[in-house]
Amino acid sequence: MTEENNNVAAQQEETSQFSLQRIYVKDLSFEAPKSPEIFRENWSPDVELDISTRQRDLEGDFHEVVLRLTVTVKTGEEVAFIAEVQQAGIFLLQGLDATSQAHALGAFCPSILFPYARETLDSLVVRGSFPALMLAPVNFDALYAQQLERMQAGADAQA
Repeated sequence: MTEENNNVAAQQEETSQFSLQRIYVKDLSFEAPKSPEIFRENWSPDVELDISTRQRDLEGDFHEVVLRLTVTVKTGEEVAFIAEVQQAGIFLLQGLDATSQAHALGAFCPSILFPYARETLDSLVVRGSFPALMLAPVNFDALYAQQLERMQAGADAQA
């Protein structure tokens, strides 16, 4: 039986495919509501990062994944700036079981998109005449696992 399972897994690996088709900026915004006055204040930033992802099925085995990063930076009580990017990608996923496909779309694809989004945000903030952000890497596998746990806990609570 084990040999049969190994053969099925090997056949699935041979027929499964993951490829990146395109990476693009879907939406981009920057707001510095207190400029130019904010540039004259003492710079002691408080950075808040909000991350979310969404995905939608396109034709065939193509999927769009959108990673949204929103950064709100305050100095004291004043909002210095708000920057947001929606970094998107089109991915081809073929021959994956439902669990593997959900993991790819929920964790692996956002991991691919994150460096692009981080660079776009950094460039945007610098163009606004603020110091570079240099956001730390994000563990999307851990975020995905937390999301699964919350969903499971919600399902258990309803049962």
